[in-house]
Amino acid sequence: MQLNQASWPEVEAYLKKSKGIVIPIGSVEQHGPNGLLGTDAICPEVIAKEAGDEAGFLVGPTFSVGSAQHHLGFTGTITLRPTTMIAALNDWIDSLHRHGFKRIFFLNGHGGNITTIDAAFVESYAAWSLDGEACPYKLKQTSWWMFDEVAQVCKELFPEGDGSHATASEVAVTYYAYPQAVKDVVMTPKTAPEGRFTDAADYRKNFPDGRIGSDPSQATPEKGKRIVEVAKKALIREVEAYFAS
Repeated sequence: MQLNQASWPEVEAYLKKSKGIVIPIGSVEQHGPNGLLGTDAICPEVIAKEAGDEAGFLVGPTFSVGSAQHHLGFTGTITLRPTTMIAALNDWIDSLHRHGFKRIFFLNGHGGNITTIDAAFVESYAAWSLDGEACPYKLKQTSWWMFDEVAQVCKELFPEGDGSHATASEVAVTYYAYPQAVKDVVMTPKTAPEGRFTDAADYRKNFPDGRIGSDPSQATPEKGKRIVEVAKKALIREVEAYFAS
């Protein structure tokens, strides 16, 4: 069940059975020469949708633009300031709480979002603590690649060249979701170098095609399907335990 495709009476009926919702959250940023700009939003979105369809939990709209300042050296990247993102997340949380949701699970697709999401949670809880009340809801975030079985299957599929940005695994998931968007691009070098960066200009200088440590030319829709199947089952397990807590 997807919030965007439900009517308000349907959501009201759902809340009589469950107080939980899953929100995919990602980013719009470059993902190398063959990766889609929406990769970090698409991955949690497709995993959450398939898990929700199978297990029957509600999936909210994707919070698709995140904290991606360091990717602004590449055309098409869109970012929020951390303060803007924190404010927006708290508006989402407050809206959902108003309707009776008490377990809000953010499935994250962008490593650069993690600290900002945590800060948003702290601010949300602080409002209740400062008023001397017990917060009536719980907030949780998990990045889809952090499930142990997902890490294992990604290592199996891509023993070399998965990398840390524009990874073969995340590109494969997007190709599964949108097979018409598969791009055949020669990577030079085949596997990008690893390393660190400071700001957007430094990132573009050190990693001119956007990849870090990866060879996403290995990505296929079939490999993406396998990753989603494993991630879906892991998410269902985590969500059901969380909603029951």
